[in-house]
Amino acid sequence: MDTVKLRVARPARDLEAVVRFYRDGLGFEVLGGFEDHAGFDGVMLGHPGAPYHLEFTVERGHEAPRAPTEDLLLVFYVPDPEAWAARVHQMEAAGFAAVPSRNPYWDAHGRTFEDPDGYRVVIQRAAWTL
Repeated sequence: MDTVKLRVARPARDLEAVVRFYRDGLGFEVLGGFEDHAGFDGVMLGHPGAPYHLEFTVERGHEAPRAPTEDLLLVFYVPDPEAWAARVHQMEAAGFAAVPSRNPYWDAHGRTFEDPDGYRVVIQRAAWTL
């Protein structure tokens, strides 16, 4: 599946606020965006060359709902302790405080942060394993 790319797309309530969270807090880059595509504005955030990116959209005249549960997570595995600490510090320096995870498993070796729409991101201090 070398050619498969993943785009995670969802509505946002405030593009500026969500960009600040993912760009300034998590270090994502703005990869692109659009205005008034059939009444939608959007932005794509990610890391150049990564096989995934996030798209956030705002529909003009419509307010997106907040996350329906605290268990909607994006989990980023960072096995190197220094790199993990640097990512957590970057989130805190950008003004985002960790929140307790709904599932305590994520608190054992990670930190959870909530974006402006109530969706959560876990920075896990572990390697990806299955």
